[in-house]
Order: sequence, then structure tokens, then C-alpha cells
Amino acid sequence: MLSVLRNRTYRHLFTAQVVALVGTGLATVALSLLAYDLAGGNASVVLGTALAIKMVAYVGTAPLVSAFADRLPRRALLVAMDVTRAGVALTLPFVTQVWQVYVLIFLLQAASATFTPTFQATVPEVLPAERDYTRALSLSRLAYDLESLFSPALAAALLSLVSYEWLFTGTAAGFAASGVLVVSVLLPRPRPVERAGGAYAKAAFGTRLFLATPRLRALLALDLVVAAVGSMVLVNTVVLVRDTFGRSAGDVSLALGAYGAGSMGVALALPRILDRVGDRTLMLPAAFVMTAVLGAFATGLAAGWGTGGPGTAGPGEPGGTAGPGAPGPGTAGPGTADPWAWAALLVAWLLIGAATSAILTPGGRLVRRSAGAPDLPAAFAARFSLTHACWLLTYPLAGWLAARAGLAVAAGALTVIALAASLAAVRLWPRTDPAELEHAHPELPRDHPHLAGAGRSHTHDFHIDGLHPRWPPARDGAGAKAA
Repeated sequence: MLSVLRNRTYRHLFTAQVVALVGTGLATVALSLLAYDLAGGNASVVLGTALAIKMVAYVGTAPLVSAFADRLPRRALLVAMDVTRAGVALTLPFVTQVWQVYVLIFLLQAASATFTPTFQATVPEVLPAERDYTRALSLSRLAYDLESLFSPALAAALLSLVSYEWLFTGTAAGFAASGVLVVSVLLPRPRPVERAGGAYAKAAFGTRLFLATPRLRALLALDLVVAAVGSMVLVNTVVLVRDTFGRSAGDVSLALGAYGAGSMGVALALPRILDRVGDRTLMLPAAFVMTAVLGAFATGLAAGWGTGGPGTAGPGEPGGTAGPGAPGPGTAGPGTADPWAWAALLVAWLLIGAATSAILTPGGRLVRRSAGAPDLPAAFAARFSLTHACWLLTYPLAGWLAARAGLAVAAGALTVIALAASLAAVRLWPRTDPAELEHAHPELPRDHPHLAGAGRSHTHDFHIDGLHPRWPPARDGAGAKAA
């Protein structure tokens, strides 16, 4: 996997990604402490609103920027976004009002929504061989997982020496280092693309490409699976561990660590796996695995796992007679919940993390395969936006259902969403998914350059673009070359 780091350009880009991720992790911790300083007991409201603003910025900004990305030098655009993010990070310690936090968070996340898809679209051009690109995707997944484990530990170490305001300085330093690393290499020039319909058509093109390409429609359904199951993990783990299972705060980290360990393990193994099996063969079963695991866990919660006992709500859940820290009816107190149930949670989170990586990591290969080089920025921006739209739906659903109806209901509802999305992915992704498709152009004149030497009906690597606005009807596979 590390062989791709011999490529100097990619090595600098990957290092830039890592240091920026560490900076982002420090900012997450610092922002929580800043929110508490400004809002006290209402800090959770501030953070919840900030997360919503983050998702709105992600969903709305990426497609708009993609409309102009082909006109801007990539290196200049990436560095400008790093400078913007560093500037916002340095400003955050000086805010005195909650609304100022919201404005700065929107600017920070809008810059990230510009940086990330541009970065993702650059990597496949730097590493054109699919084998190398697959290894780069695994490294990127590994970087995200390691950041989620390393950044909180680094933040805790720094907070033992300095006040939390200095964490924002570390965030700015991470973004500044990222900018320096990007400046140090030459990046491929964007290829200008002419599209009819003005700025709106350009902004909407990536989404249209996704919705018109069968494998990308399936990928969007799989992203919804990840969001539905992942929201249960990321939103409700703390309640499950502390209230339902009555365990210590340190065990929250252990549970989330199991989720991260599963993801990292698969990320390390994926390059070898994908050398042997296709994306569809790996990703669809992974979706059903994570759905089944969450469904089984929901069943266990409904059966009375934890300190609440069968047929009762657990501590902190609606209808429960015991508050946090008190034993449920007829059961032992916190810390004495069924150890098998606790072990089941760790195994479930490990399997969900593994399946998550098996879906997310190869996703970049599908996007790359489904768009021509000039359209890669629009395609990656569309995936960035649509994926976060899925999370914008499932994050509040996971929290609201858990608070109002209980964790078992929340897990059950998210399982239903994940199952429906998994079945949709199977239906949307054809079993035979060739790269080259036979198709006809009756609308083009015979002397059109696209038909030169080929004729009106021909076969080539098929992508949705200005000349190919619709996916051709399914054929028996004659004249098609498998991906």
C-alpha cells in the first residue's frame, strides 16, 4: 500500500491531507469547549446547530464551486481554501457571541466543501493506474480513522499544558502546513468544459451525472446505508454505553475505538481484496452485513439488553423508572449489566466499522470510472454533497428517535432505512457493468467529429456528458468490454 508514496506529488498531497485532518480534529475539541464557555448548559444546542450548519455548507457549497472549478488553477484553489480555514481558526478564540461562531463555522466548512472534492478529483489524475489509485483510497480511509483516534488524544495532551484557545492555533498550523505542501508540487491543470445552460446547469451537472449513471445511483444508495447505520454509532454510542449498559466514560472511547479498528482493518486489506474481486461483489454484501448487524442489535435492545431489564426502558430512555446511575427495575445497577451484551456491542461496532470501510473506500473508484477527466471535479463534488445530504437526514433522526422513542426504536428505524437502501442498490447496480457500451447518435450529423471513423452506432468507454446525456438501454453485452 505504501508504494504509492514513492510518487512525490501524491506523497505531498497525502501529507497535506493528514496534517489538515489533525488540525480539524483539534478544532472539534476546541469548539466544544468554546461552546461551553459561551453557552454553558446550552452548549449542546450550539454544537448541534454548528453541526447542522456544517452539513448545510457541505450540501450547498460543493456543487456551486464545481461550476467554476474548471476555470481555476487547482493548486491556487486548494491553497486559498487552506488559507481561509487557517484564518477562521485563528479568529474563533476571539468571538464573544454565539452567532459569530455560526458565521465562522459556515465559512470554515464552505472552504472544506471546496477543498475536499477538488483534492479528491486531483488524486486519480496524479495516480492514473487503478491499482495505485486503489491504494491511495485505502490510505485516505486509514488517515480518517487514525485521525479520529489520534486527535482527541493529542488534544488532551495539549490541554494539560495550555488553554483550549491554543488548540485553534494548532488547527491553523495544520491548515498552513497543508497549504505549504500543496504549493510544493505541480498539479494537473483543470480541463475547461463547455456546458449549455449557464451557471445553474454547471452546478447541477454532477448531480445529474450521478442520477443518470446506474452504478452511481447504487453508490448513492450505499452511502445512505452507511449514513443510517453510522448515525446510530456516532450519535447514540455515548447513551448506549453510559445509560443502557451503565459503563464508565472510558468505555465510550473503547466502543468508538472498536468501530475505528474495524474500519482500519478493512482499509489495510482492501488493496489485496480488490485485486481479486470486483467493487460490486464487495460493496453490496457489506451493505447487507452492516444492516443485519444493526438489526440484530436492535432486537437485543428490544429484548432488554442493558440495565433496564426485559420489557422496560433503560435508564435515561422514555418510560424508564430509573434515572442515570440508578438500577433498572429488577436488575443490577450500573456496571453490572450483562457482560455478553457489552461484548455484543463491541463486536457489532467492529463489524459495522469494517463494512463501512468496505463501502466507502472503493467508492472513489466508481466515481473515477463514471466520469471523464474534465468532469471529475463535478462528479466528486456531487458525491460529497449527496453523501452529506444522507447524513443530514440520518443524524437528527438517530438522535430524535432515541430521545423520544428509545434506542431500540431508533436502531430499528435506521435498520429499515438501511435495508431499503441496500435492496435499492442491488436493483440499481447491474450485474454486468461494462466500461464500454454500444450506443447510437441519431441526433448527430454524419460529419460530427465524435463519429469520425466510428459511425452513428459505436462502442467506447461510456460517461454521461454533453454528447451522452442519457445512459443507453441495457443490451446483451455484445461489443462491451467489462470494467
